[in-house]
Amino acid sequence: MRVCGIDCGTETTGYGVVECENPRAGHAPQLVSIASGGISPPRKAHLPQRLALVYAELVAVFERYHPDIVAVEEVFYSVNAKSVIKLSHVRGVALLAAANVGLPIAEYAPLTIKSTVTGYGLAAKEQVQFMVARLLALPEAPQPADAADALAIAICHIHHAQTLALQEASTV
Repeated sequence: MRVCGIDCGTETTGYGVVECENPRAGHAPQLVSIASGGISPPRKAHLPQRLALVYAELVAVFERYHPDIVAVEEVFYSVNAKSVIKLSHVRGVALLAAANVGLPIAEYAPLTIKSTVTGYGLAAKEQVQFMVARLLALPEAPQPADAADALAIAICHIHHAQTLALQEASTV
């Protein structure tokens, strides 16, 4: 299974492609980082142009790495409504890009992602980065931080998919 995680952001949208090699029932998945990075449109560009660039870059990532599924973080609630609206625009573009190339989409709450990767739903960003590097056997935390978050989203999906597969196998 190859998963593309996307961490939507107003300044930088992170992406991370993780592959699960040789999944076996009852064993931890063997995770391999295929690619990661950040999409940062020019700050001075108007919102429609920024969104168009994010869309085009995500489609290029999907075409280059051929994920089986895209995993995206759900929108979290914030005191700043304007920030949530901007973030929702980017998230909508990410969902549209995946849908337009025919990829299924999984969505996870921020607490679920953090607890899956670190064991603690309120983990700090640095803890998530550390665990992503450790789980993927990387020499250092991926940069930018948004890429590490995107890899965490992909890892979260792989773990949840494996758990669901084990549950389904035990009921058959």
